[in-house]
Amino acid sequence: MMWVMSEAGPASETPVDATVGGIVGIHHFGLTVRDIETSAAWYESVLGFTRVGEYEAPNGLRRKVFLRHRSLHVRLGLTQHRDGDGSSFDETRVGLDHLAFAVADRDELDTWARRLTDSGVIHSAVAAANSIPGAAVLVLRDPDNIQLELFADPTS
Repeated sequence: MMWVMSEAGPASETPVDATVGGIVGIHHFGLTVRDIETSAAWYESVLGFTRVGEYEAPNGLRRKVFLRHRSLHVRLGLTQHRDGDGSSFDETRVGLDHLAFAVADRDELDTWARRLTDSGVIHSAVAAANSIPGAAVLVLRDPDNIQLELFADPTS
């Protein structure tokens, strides 16, 4: 059963037919960053994304950089707000907890661990995932402290 927003509060007990709406995938993720150029360069050099577009609001309140990765069917949008508070990401606040990128298998995680170490990127050791039996994960953080995971799930 799915829940819908209502005037009574964030979730009501009104069921929604899950087949209505035709959601077929995720188009993009949007992350707020402190320094758009620093973050875009990091995602390009560390994770292999490519810049595919930019946008600046006419009033200068926000700037965006759009990134793609050759093996993903989803885009990553980075946004810098001129009036942002400048603090780093904290997954204990309401909102995004982390973003997990799938990799082919455990061997690929080991390859990533070596690549990140060679590039001087701080990361966790490859470890068993606590959410899916048989899965493994490597955790790292971007320049804004956003937690990213590289995740190998043999059940996918």
